[in-house]
Amino acid sequence: MNNGPRITLVDDDRNILTSVAMALEAEGFRVKAFGEGALALPDILKNTPDLVILDVKMPRMDGIELLQKLRESSSVPVIFLTSKDDEIDEIVGLRMGADDYVTKPFSQRLLVERIRSLLRRHLAQTAKPAAAPVTGPKSIEVSGLKRGRLEMDDDRHLCRWNGRAINLTVTEYLLVKSLIARPGHVRSRDQLISAAYGPSTYVDDRIIDSHVKRIRKKFKEAEPDFSQIETLYGVGYRFNEE
Repeated sequence: MNNGPRITLVDDDRNILTSVAMALEAEGFRVKAFGEGALALPDILKNTPDLVILDVKMPRMDGIELLQKLRESSSVPVIFLTSKDDEIDEIVGLRMGADDYVTKPFSQRLLVERIRSLLRRHLAQTAKPAAAPVTGPKSIEVSGLKRGRLEMDDDRHLCRWNGRAINLTVTEYLLVKSLIARPGHVRSRDQLISAAYGPSTYVDDRIIDSHVKRIRKKFKEAEPDFSQIETLYGVGYRFNEE
C-alpha cells in the first residue's frame, strides 16, 4: 500500500494531467488529479493534501482564483505551473501565497525535485526541534522565537504579532524566521533564498520581493502601522525590533 505524500494536481491539459500524475505516482506519491479548479477546491479543503500543484490558466476558475480561495483558510504548500511567457503570473501567484513555481515546458524530474524540496521544508519547519542550550539576550528560545511583539512557534506553525495570528505559508514562515534570527542585521536576497528554498535551488531575486510584499500585507492586516521589515535597496531586508 502506498503511504507516500498526498499530492493534488490541477490542470486543464489532460496530457499534462495524465503524464505528471503517472510520473509522480512512479516516485511514490499519491496523486489526485482534477481538470478544473472548481472541482478541486472542495476536495482540497476537505481532505488537506500534503501539497498542491496548480496550473495558472484554466477555464471557469483559474489557478490564481483557486489559490486565493485556498488561502482564506489553508496554508497547504502550493506550487504553480506557469507558462514561460507569463512572468506576471509567477509574480501574482507568489503574492497571492504560492510557495514555488515551475515554468512550462518543464522536466518531470525538475518538478519532482521541487516537490521534494518544498515537502522537506514543510516537514523541517513543523517537526519538533531538539532542545538546545541558548545564551545571550538575542538568542532563539527553545520554545520558539520571540522578538518584541512577534512570536513564532515551529511546533504548531504559528506566527503571532501582538497576540494576533498571522497566517503564513511555509515559504513565508521560513523567510520571517530568517529575518528575525538577527534583528537589525541585513539579510541579502541570496541569503533569504537559501533560508526559504535551500542552498541548491535557483529562484529569481524578484520572487523574494513578492514574498516580502505579501508578508508585509499580512502583518499590516493585524496592525496597519507595521513597519518592522525594512527594505535596503540593492542590499536586502532586515527586521528591526522596537
